[in-house]
Amino acid sequence: MGPLAVFLWLLNVTLDTIGQLAFKAAAGDPEAGDGIARWKYMASRPWLWVGVISYAAEFLVWIAFLSLVDLSEGVLLGSINIVVIMIGGRILFREKLTPMRVTGILLVTLGVAIVGVAGGG
Repeated sequence: MGPLAVFLWLLNVTLDTIGQLAFKAAAGDPEAGDGIARWKYMASRPWLWVGVISYAAEFLVWIAFLSLVDLSEGVLLGSINIVVIMIGGRILFREKLTPMRVTGILLVTLGVAIVGVAGGG
């Protein structure tokens, strides 16, 4: 994988993580209320829009990334997003990392590392 593909991959991971964490911040706000009032409240807060903008940018970056790598390699490398988002959730929202989740993180990380090293072959 060339330097541009690596850059786009890392940018994709960053944008996806920002988007997911922003959506969680918007959805998890205890002041949001219920029903349609909740949606109105979330639409008036910046976190929802940070998530939407991050996802729009990620879409463009993902298309650019896929133009440089095989789909099978790109999708497998994209799996690292799950790991980064779980770690972000732990840090920002104090979500639990159970032994099964940590095992999953390690397995996904190992798989992405194997694809990253062997991907050019």
